[in-house]
Amino acid sequence: MSPPSRRLQTKPVITCLKTFLISYSLIFWFTGVILLAVGVWGKVSLESYLLLASDMSTNAPYVLIGTGAIIVIFGLFGCFATCRGSPWMLKLYAMFLTLVFLAELVAGISGFVFRHEIKAVLKDVYWNAERKYNTTDGRNQAVDSMQTSLKCCGLYNYTSWGQTEYFKQHGIPISCCMPLANCTTENLKDLNLARTVVYQQGCFSLVTTAMESNLGIIAGISFGIAFFQLIGVFLACCLSRYITNNQYEMV
Repeated sequence: MSPPSRRLQTKPVITCLKTFLISYSLIFWFTGVILLAVGVWGKVSLESYLLLASDMSTNAPYVLIGTGAIIVIFGLFGCFATCRGSPWMLKLYAMFLTLVFLAELVAGISGFVFRHEIKAVLKDVYWNAERKYNTTDGRNQAVDSMQTSLKCCGLYNYTSWGQTEYFKQHGIPISCCMPLANCTTENLKDLNLARTVVYQQGCFSLVTTAMESNLGIIAGISFGIAFFQLIGVFLACCLSRYITNNQYEMV
């Protein structure tokens, strides 16, 4: 058993570590809440794009929601383990944070390395939806919603519709029309006339341009969040070690 003087010196260190770890756990818990909110927002706001990719894997919002829920639970668990001063709970918390760090690191690197493949998949998804626009599988509403909300038209621009079967029969969809524009069947069937009444920006180029322009910011934030987990691992391991070595008990 350690001398009383050493225990008196150790107690403030453990109290300080607990304060930092509880603060960290609350921040960690808050990031889980943010992920939950983003996942729910993505499920609601990006419903149109998810419908376009109905024949592909589109579980991203559910992954965010599930990850956010797990982080919320373990964030509370970290606070509880810190308050209890349980070494095995702190080690379990550190192990979970390590797994989160590795998962975020792999996801960030994969997203950066395969960004061109991701763009190609997005392009194929939108082009297939545009090409099959005259079907009744729900993609009509998805394309219309995207073109209206993003103020865009077609894959690259409004002329992309000229290669579809729908254009040959009906012309460019009315969802491409600009507000207060005089869109008629005649000018929507003529690409030259349609130029003055529809959006000029293509939907795919609009989305990918925004992605590329913010790629550095997104990557920086992603890696910053990933390495943030290492702080929690360090604090949890240090606190567990101090408690074990000095046989510290909560009063």
